[in-house]
Amino acid sequence: MSARRNAKVERGSGNVFADLGRPDAEAHLLKAELVAQIDQIIRQRRMTQARAAKLLGISQPDVSRLLRGHFRSYSMDRLLRFLTVLGRDVEILIRRRPRARRQGKVTIEAA
Repeated sequence: MSARRNAKVERGSGNVFADLGRPDAEAHLLKAELVAQIDQIIRQRRMTQARAAKLLGISQPDVSRLLRGHFRSYSMDRLLRFLTVLGRDVEILIRRRPRARRQGKVTIEAA
């Protein structure tokens, strides 16, 4: 109990993968966000993993692994293709970064 009282809290960067020191943190976060969208669509449609697998062209165990966060072997392109197969349009918008920010960033926004 005393360990909790002495616990130090730090504000994160907004990217848990960067906070964990992953060198590919931005790409990993983007993939995680895409997989979260895929998961949400499958749930909204009340689709079984077997049905999702058939639609996506992968095995049911692969769908299970993907939805449990094992997506390192999937390219962003393939995840985007999964979204289109699931009936979503994917738009890529490129714009100038605000002057206040030194570098551009990549974000995903679901509508």
